[in-house]
Amino acid sequence: MSYFVFNGISSESMGIRIQSKSVYSAPKYDLSLTSIPGRDGDLISPNGRFSNITISYNCFLPAKSIEELADKITRVKNWLYKEPGKYHDLTDSYDKEFLRKALFNSKLDISDECMKIGVFTISFSCKPLRYLISGLVKQTYSSSVILTNEFSFTAKPYIKVNGKGTGTLTINNKIWHFETLNGYTECDSELMNYYHDTTLKNDKVTGDGFPTFEYGENHIEFSGGITSVEIIPRWVSL
Repeated sequence: MSYFVFNGISSESMGIRIQSKSVYSAPKYDLSLTSIPGRDGDLISPNGRFSNITISYNCFLPAKSIEELADKITRVKNWLYKEPGKYHDLTDSYDKEFLRKALFNSKLDISDECMKIGVFTISFSCKPLRYLISGLVKQTYSSSVILTNEFSFTAKPYIKVNGKGTGTLTINNKIWHFETLNGYTECDSELMNYYHDTTLKNDKVTGDGFPTFEYGENHIEFSGGITSVEIIPRWVSL
C-alpha cells in the first residue's frame, strides 16, 4: 500500500489512502531576467538558489459512519498542524532512498462523499533538495579518508572534530584551524556555525567559511591535536 511519513507518523496509521500524487517534479532555479533595449536575449542575474517545491498527495479517508469520519479528520488535523512553524522529515513509498524537509502550511479542504469518505489533498512546501537517507548516518574516522559525492550538488556536512589543544582540518586543499578543542568542536555547515554543546565557537575556528563536499572525491585530512572526526555527509540531489 502507498503511504507517506511526516514528522514521524505514517499516513497508514491515520487510515489515509492515497489516490494519486505529485512527487517527482523538480524545483525552479531562482534567477532574474532583465530585458535590455537593443540587446537580444535577457540578462541573467542568478540568485544562487533553488526555490521550494510543492509535494502533494491526493487522498481519501474511509469511515463506517459520519461520526467515525469526523474523528479521523480531527486526528489528521492534529497531526499535520503540530509544530507548524518548522520543517519536518517527509518520506514516502515512492522514493524510499531519499527524504525531504517538509513544511505543512497550506489549507486542508476536505469534502465528503456519501457521508462516509473524506476526500482531500495534502500539500507540503519542501526544501528543493532531497537527502540521501544513507548519507544521514554518522561515521567516525581516525585517519585521512576520501568520501565520494555521487551527486552534482554541493553537500553541507555535519563534522565533529575530536581532540585537544589546536589542530588543522583539510578538505580538498581548504584548511581550517581549530583552537582550544577541549574534547571536541562541532561544525554544522547547513546552520553555518561552529559550537561545543550550546556554546558558539565561531571565534575559535579560522578558515574558508564552512566545509563542503563537492561532486566527486573529497580528500579529508587532519593533524595536530585532532584525533578523529565524525561526519554526516548529507548527500543531496534534486
